[in-house]
Amino acid sequence: MPRHPQPEIRARLLDACADHLLAHGLPANLTALATSAGTSPRMLIYHFGTRERLLREALQQARTRQLAFFREALALRDEPYTRTLERAWRTLTGPEGAPFLRLFGMVHGTPEGAALWPDFREAATTDWLGVLEEGLRPEHGEAAPALVTATLAVVRGLLLDRDATGDDGRTDAAFAAFLRLLGPDGARRAMP
Repeated sequence: MPRHPQPEIRARLLDACADHLLAHGLPANLTALATSAGTSPRMLIYHFGTRERLLREALQQARTRQLAFFREALALRDEPYTRTLERAWRTLTGPEGAPFLRLFGMVHGTPEGAALWPDFREAATTDWLGVLEEGLRPEHGEAAPALVTATLAVVRGLLLDRDATGDDGRTDAAFAAFLRLLGPDGARRAMP
């Protein structure tokens, strides 16, 4: 008699595989994922069908965690939004954010990652537009959509720079300079 899939086991395996991806990146084979999930490669295939399907679902699980984590960092507080952005930058580039940046850098920058999640580049941009606009609109009104795009471009560019050069101090200083420009007086001066 064949076994029937058990959703609670599948969910536990998916969580463990997402943990593994965040800690180690994309694996060459299922053995490392199975070991970290406390199961066998055969059982992973039983629950997910293929290696690619498992990796796609584990990446989506990791992305869901990242979105929740960074949305919390970007949430409105009773402070100027530039202060919130400064804190979010430290969270993004600090030890808590590093696993997400590493993993999704692989998704963005490798052929396998692109094949697993073809529309990731677009999603990695559009996911942040609304939450950034929510924070910028109270201080910047109609200029907020343009400032959201500029803010996201600066963050993404500095993260690429940081990854390529390892120069944390320079990229932190560049982000601080951007925030000074973005502040209420700097943004007014920058807009026509």
